[in-house]
Order: sequence, then C-alpha cells, then structure tokens
Amino acid sequence: MTLEFLKMSGAGNDFILLDNRNARIVLTPEQVTKLCHRQFGIGADGLMLLVPSLTGKADWAWRFYNSDGSDAAMCGNGARCFARYIQRATGWTKPTVTFETAAGVITAEFQGERVTINLTAPHDLRLSEKVTTQAGVLEVSSINTGVPHAVVFVEDADKAMVQPLGSELRWHEHFKPRGTNVNFVQVIGPNQLRVRTYERGVEGETLACGTGVTASALVASRLHGFCSPIRIQVQGGDELSVSFQADGHGGFSDVRLGGPATFVFEGRILI
Repeated sequence: MTLEFLKMSGAGNDFILLDNRNARIVLTPEQVTKLCHRQFGIGADGLMLLVPSLTGKADWAWRFYNSDGSDAAMCGNGARCFARYIQRATGWTKPTVTFETAAGVITAEFQGERVTINLTAPHDLRLSEKVTTQAGVLEVSSINTGVPHAVVFVEDADKAMVQPLGSELRWHEHFKPRGTNVNFVQVIGPNQLRVRTYERGVEGETLACGTGVTASALVASRLHGFCSPIRIQVQGGDELSVSFQADGHGGFSDVRLGGPATFVFEGRILI
C-alpha cells in the first residue's frame, strides 16, 4: 500500500498526517512504528489520521498514535498541526474548526501559521508529592491535561537529567498503571517558564510537548503564583503560550494553548 503523507512540526514536535476520510488506511502498531522511525521511515513523534466525526459533535475527528504505535488520547502540539492539516486537506476556510479526540472535542482557532486550541478540562491535580527516585526524594506535582503529566521544578533545565530520570518517573510505581509524561521546568522570569519533556509513547525527550507545557503552566500558577497567560520556551527554541481561568477552588477552565504549526514536506511511502 502506498500512502500519501504530510509531515508537520508544532514547535519542533513533529508528526505524520494522513487523510483517511475514505477509511481505506488500516495501520498496525508495527507499521506506525516503522513510519515514525527516523532512520527507516519518515520520522516523527506521532502519527495522525483525519477521519469523519461519527457522533456529529464536531466537524472532524482524528486517530492519534505515538511513535511506538500506541494510542494517545490527546496531544497539544499535534492538535494545532491537525487543525492546519484539516484546512489543507479539506479546503476548510472558516476561522475555527472542531475535531473529536479520545480526550474530548477540541476547538482550534487559526492565526496564520499559529493556532490556538482549547484543551479539555484538566483534572487529577496533585501538588508537591514526595517521590523516591535513584536521584533521591523529589517533589513532584502532577495533573492530567488530556494525558497525565508529572512536573518537576529544576534550577537549570540545561542540567536536568531528562532521559534517565524522565524514564524512571515515567514507569514509577507512583504513576501506575499507565505511567506518565515528565516535565522538567525552570522558572526564567515572571510568568515565564522553560520546559523540557520526556514523553510517554515516544520514550524519550521531544523538542516540545503541548499538553506538557500546559501542565507545567497550571502547576506554576498554583505553586509560584503565576497568572494567565504564561509564556513557555521549549527545547526546540519556539515559544508557546498557555492561558486559563482559575476557578478559585483549585481548578481550571478555558485552558488554551497557542503556538506555531508548520508544514515541513509531503511525499509518498510504500508500506
């Protein structure tokens, strides 16, 4: 089978996008892994299929895979890229578009190459818990922003042990059974963060993680008194923005993530 694909980048988080409105593409986890492989495939952190909305609750829907072939409920950078892909694949001309994910319906607003999306209501916020690791006892916060995220504040993100410590926390007993994504967060100024993320399903550091920077911003609002909007520098060099409403009871609403979504290249590949 020959696939026509588009490669996109959301602040360095890269994705393969496929048009499956005709339901002809059926991929195994092994095929997804091969397509995402950086030496033997196209290379990507994840893969998305454009499909019709079957419930009528949104304009479109997606099927999202991590680079290891596993399903993911949500991806913030992927969602921004997916919105622009809808424009290109379907000729969509409205200023906003909605699509279904396993985490809920996402609304995307277009601003040129930048896209702002709403995120589903975050939940399971836990602040400053003590977690024992090989590096010692760490203070770890966590929140689900569509997928689960752990947040660890560090003095210098450049010196953070993202791969070894991220992998340990990702599989830690504290976050069983499904594990977690892990964010290493440095405060660099008022309402400004730098975030490096170890992503579950990629099993390594990515250049950006939309749900991760959102989790980091929301935790920073509680622990450091940050207010909306919060600016976040990611490992790929881009800046993302997170805005939100705090409800006064420890919760959040109207959570929005903004940042670039760019086309990289398109092509065909035989699988």
